[in-house]
Formats: sequence, structure tokens, C-alpha cells
Amino acid sequence: MVLWRKNDEVVTETIGNHQIFSKSDTVCLNWCVELRAYRGYCTSGFCPSVQAGCGQNAQCGNDLDVYKTQLLELHQRLLYAEKENKKRSHELSSALVEIKRVVAKAVNSTTNHTDDMKWKVLNLTRKPPMHLTNMYCYLPHLREYEDSIFPNVVIGQQRTGVSLVMGIPTVKREKQNYLTNTLHSLLYELSEEQKNDCVIIIFVAEVNAEYVNSVAESVRTSFPSEVQSGVLEVISPPAYYYPDLSNLKKTFGDSEDRVRWRTKQNLDYSFLMLYAQPKGTFYLQLEDDIIAKPEYIQAIKNFAVKQSHEWIILEFSQLGFIGKLFKSEDLPLIVEFFLMFYKDKPIDWLLDHLLWVKVCNPEKDKIHCEKEKAKLRIRAKPSLFQHVGIHSSLSGKIQNLKDKDFGKNVLHKAHKNPPAKLDTSLRIFQQYTLEKVYEGKDCFWALAPVAGDYISFTFLEPLKVEKYLFRSGNMEHPGDKLFNTTVEVLPADETVRKELVDNGSKFNYPATKDGYLKIGTFENGISEGSISLSVGKIQAIRLSVNSDSPVWAILSEVFIKTSEN
Repeated sequence: MVLWRKNDEVVTETIGNHQIFSKSDTVCLNWCVELRAYRGYCTSGFCPSVQAGCGQNAQCGNDLDVYKTQLLELHQRLLYAEKENKKRSHELSSALVEIKRVVAKAVNSTTNHTDDMKWKVLNLTRKPPMHLTNMYCYLPHLREYEDSIFPNVVIGQQRTGVSLVMGIPTVKREKQNYLTNTLHSLLYELSEEQKNDCVIIIFVAEVNAEYVNSVAESVRTSFPSEVQSGVLEVISPPAYYYPDLSNLKKTFGDSEDRVRWRTKQNLDYSFLMLYAQPKGTFYLQLEDDIIAKPEYIQAIKNFAVKQSHEWIILEFSQLGFIGKLFKSEDLPLIVEFFLMFYKDKPIDWLLDHLLWVKVCNPEKDKIHCEKEKAKLRIRAKPSLFQHVGIHSSLSGKIQNLKDKDFGKNVLHKAHKNPPAKLDTSLRIFQQYTLEKVYEGKDCFWALAPVAGDYISFTFLEPLKVEKYLFRSGNMEHPGDKLFNTTVEVLPADETVRKELVDNGSKFNYPATKDGYLKIGTFENGISEGSISLSVGKIQAIRLSVNSDSPVWAILSEVFIKTSEN
């Protein structure tokens, strides 16, 4: 681009990396047309005023200083525009990937509008947002550290494209940790289809790497298949995510420790939500000290598809921030609001204020405001989640909060079983006897089993057993399962038993030294199967513990199906 000439030659000066044209002995040219090569800079209103002054060298000299400055500013603007274009290009690429996923799902969809299909339609019609919240505006200290907003993914298979993302923040507690039981409860009785269409993110809101890794190892050990498949993820914040929380303003009569606790909690929720947002269509906020009702995922789907109006929150618990369902497309706005006021109020208050800002008319009364907010915040009953923690994550705080709409979980399942004599070597806890679970009246509960312990069911008459089901653990104590335990049957025919002892099994089952056949094992707390007709009538069924267990044991369901029942 040519702006100035000296004796018909182009003369330039160099300042830094920028080439600037000389002003000495210059003849002003009609540079306006050529300057238009910089798109959008020279406007029709700007050029004529410059041309009018080009007949006077002194004026041109003064103007040139201004133009040099403007060119430098233009250069900076172009660099910034290039950076923004790259950013938008990346966002568009992400959107294209999501569109392809949606189209692929749509091609495979049917016209059958059951509740499950309506849930899938909701997934397909949700648009991914075109931006992420600019955290640097509200957490300016993050500008000083590279990669300061990127999570440490300790466990994860990068699962995306699911219907439901569940977020669980957890911190180091002084006394009792509830996380493992919470995960057992959430995963209890989930079908494979449900597991494949969800992801549970455990956000360890600590920067102590040793503690974070210990939580990850515990999750990996307790739930190996869910970790391997990608159902469970464990993440933590980067080391410099949290700002200085030592000089916060005390408000609402809260102590300094409580203000610091609730402020950090707001930052924890915000980080977790932003990480979860692109992974699925809906986001469910949970806590690390809860239990869930059976079939909670199906209940959430059924309630969501019945909503005929736009909503922001579906509530499946009345307590705090537990059981709150959001559309993932709304999360950036929600998080931005949280970050604006993260130092000022607790998270549940901020959420209520967000609804007030959206729908409440300051000129109308509180009753009208509550009605308007209720249209966006819809409560489901009965509650699907119950708070079970006693020791709060706030040091020294005891909280016995219970959701009165949760009701009572059914902790056992009744079946009509054949008459039998029952026996066990386990130490029974209180009134939870083996007879209770066999008759369908309650669960069986015993202290931690050791190798060699057993539970036996000896039939009063030999029976042809077709199927069996033994379920250990329950919703309130999902971790109290039977581990490394085999299911064994005793053939009624004494000749067969003697042959098993003398010569081993002729069946497809391994034999024990006392004439039993090993027909199954407990996997994730459950043993279920059929028995080959070639075994004939059965005299007894035995559950044999093969190694010491670190936890107590519950039998919540026993079902023995015979040809007679």
C-alpha cells in the first residue's frame, strides 16, 4: 500500500516491527482510495476531510503523526480480530460436531412418542451454546496462570453426547466420607441402557494432589467397570483456580469460616457446571452425601417430558442444591450469574435471585413474583433424593437435614419362597434375621463376613429349582454387599453326591469336597441364574464366603423359583 512519495519514490521509516512512511519533503497523494485496502477502516466520512488538507504541507505533516498512530492502532485491531476469528472458528467447529451428532440421532429416530422417545426428542432439539462464560472477568487472578481454568481429569473416558450428566462436588471431610455410598446408591439397579446414556462427574474440590489421587483410587477400586466404561469421571480444579479467600466481607451474620466455605462452594459449583455443560443435554446437580430412589432416572425423564412450558429448573428434592435439573444450554448464563456474586450469597439464594431477575416485576407484590418464579422452577413430588450426611463439609457443623417428601425407601423385596430350614454362621445384627428376608418381611443384616462363613437354605422336601436370585445391599446401605461369594446347590440324590465327592463333577459345574455344585457367584452384589435340569432335585442352596469382607453384609432379596411355585 502506498501513502506518500518523495521525488516519485516511496519513502518509509521503520518503528519497531511496523513500517511507517516518511513525512519530509512529501507530496500528499490521494491516499484514501489505496487505504481502503484495510477493510472497514477508511470510511466515506473520514477520507474527504483528509484530502481537503493535502494541499498544505504543514497541515499534512501534522496529520501524518496522527495517521501513524492510527495505523499502529489499526495493526493492533487486526491482530485482535485475527485472534477472535480463530476463537469463533473453533466454536463453530465444535458446533458442527454437535450438529452432526444430532443429525445422526435424528436419522435413527422413530415416530413412536413414548415418554422415552419424547426424552430423546428433547435431547435433539437442544442447541449447544456458542460461547463459554468469560471467567477472567470475575476471577481476574486467573490471567496470571496458563491453563488456569482447565480441569485435571484424573479418571475419565471423555464421554459426551449423553442425555444426562450428573455432577457431584466432594471435599475432604474431617470425620465421615459418604461418597462411596452415594455412588453405590446412584448406580444401584441402573440398566445397561441407562448407564450408557449418562455420565457421573465427581469433582474433588481440592488442590491437594495426594488427596485427589486417593479419592480417584477409591473410585477406581470400588467401581472398576463403571470407570472403564466411562460412566464415572473424577476431576479436580487446577492449582491456581481459587482466588485469595482470606479477606472476604462478612455478611448475613455468618462467621468468617462460613463466608469462606460458601464462597468456595459457589466457585466449586461453577467450575463443575462449566466442565459438564458440553457433555450432555441435561445436567443434574447432586451432593456427595445422598441416596436415590430406585428408578430415579426414569422418573426424571417422565417428569421432564410432561412439561408443556419452558422451564429453567426441575427440582427433585426440596433441600438446598440437591436434585436440581438444568438444561445444559442454560448453564453458561447460570454460571455467569453465580460468578458475578460468588462472594455475596450462598448458591441457593443466588439461584432464586436469578429467577427474580428474569420474571419478577418490581411494581408488583411478592405473591405475584413467587407465582412467576414457580413457572420456571417446577417441583416434582415425591422427592427422588434424600440427604443422609450428618457431618457437614463445613468443619464442626452437624446437620440432620431430611427431605420430608422423600418418603421411606423399600429396603427389601418380598417373594414367595418354598419352605426351608435356614442357617448362617454370620453374626446377625439386631432384629434383621435370615427368616425376615426369606419371608419378605425385612432385610437380613450381619456383621462383616470372613472366609468360611455361609448362609444355607435347606428345603423341607427336595425340589426342582429353575431359577434363583440373591441381592445384597439396599438403597440406604448400598455398599453392604456380599463379595467373593459363591452360590452352591446340594443334589438330593445321595448317589450323585457320593460320586461328586469321590470322582468330581460330571456336570458343567465345579464340585466342592462336601458334594455341592458351584452354580454361580456374586457380581456387584447380585447373583442370579438358572439351574440345569440335569442336576435333578435339589436338597439345599448355600452361599459360601471365600474371603474376608471389609464391610457388613445385607441380603435384601431372596427368590428361589421352583417348578411348584
